[in-house]
Formats: sequence, C-alpha cells, structure tokens
Amino acid sequence: MSQLVLGGGCFWCLEAVFQRVDGVASVTSGYSGGHVDNPDYKSVCQETTGHAEVVSIEYDTNVISLEELLEIFFTIHDPTTLNRQGNDIGTQYRSIIFYQSDAEKEKVEHHICEIKGQFDKPIVTEVKPYQIFWPAESEHFNYYNQNSTQPYCQIVVGSKLQKLNQHFKDKMK
Repeated sequence: MSQLVLGGGCFWCLEAVFQRVDGVASVTSGYSGGHVDNPDYKSVCQETTGHAEVVSIEYDTNVISLEELLEIFFTIHDPTTLNRQGNDIGTQYRSIIFYQSDAEKEKVEHHICEIKGQFDKPIVTEVKPYQIFWPAESEHFNYYNQNSTQPYCQIVVGSKLQKLNQHFKDKMK
C-alpha cells in the first residue's frame, strides 16, 4: 500500500470522492502543513495553525497509480483558486499535495506541467514535503455517507461526486 496526502477544499468532499475510487483502501480526513501539534477543526478554521484540511489516501498501486489519483484530484477541484474552493474560503482550503519521496515529487510536478494548459489561470497547488498527518475528529470521518441529505453535502460534495462519475466511471468501485 502507498499513501498520498492532499488537500483541495473541504476534506468532506475529498473523502467522499476517493472512498469511491477502485484501489483505494482507506481515506482519512485530517490536517497537515501547519506549525501546531494536535490541531482541531476549530483552530484550523480560525487559520491560526497553518494547517490545511487534507485527506490521507491509502491505495494499492497494483490497482490505481499515483498519476490516476492526481488526475481525479485535479478534475474534481479548482487548482487555480488560491485558498478557496467555491464558497469555502481560507488557507485551510488551499490546494496542496504532500510528497513522500523525490520520485513522488517529480511525478506530481510532471503531472502539473502536463495539465497546466487545460486551465485559463495558473495552477496554485502547493507541492510540499510530507511532515505529519493529524487525523481529524471522528465526527468528520465518513461524513458524506452519514450526512448525504445535508444541503452542503447535496450541493458541494454532490457536484464533486458527479464529476467523478462523469469522468472516471471506469475507476469507481
């Protein structure tokens, strides 16, 4: 199994998307990229920790590649908006990928170079070395599956799931 930690807006959205991807064994919502140990949702939302809302994805490279996961990631969120996704605004919603080796960094940077022409604005996704992943509070785990009738889930998460279904039906469980 390999691990990929990335953020691109609310972690509820990313969790719901990657839970449905074939080859993904687990998705855990959490925080990374900041300077405070043991951050919590409230402090991250107050933008005092430097952390982003992220997901840690455990995946089987025999079923899905890093490049395929990146393709999904860059399709379901807008990598050209700084510190926001839709109405979710703040540094905790920034687009960010944490690499765990030089080879992984190279693959991520290559992928970004390959797709940058698909966007009207520059890609602002941060590419940073992995430090530590702090799991979120348990109420954030499996959020969409437990709250799918909530308006935010129907509108925001639902639109990302629609993109997944539209563009990556062959990669879904």
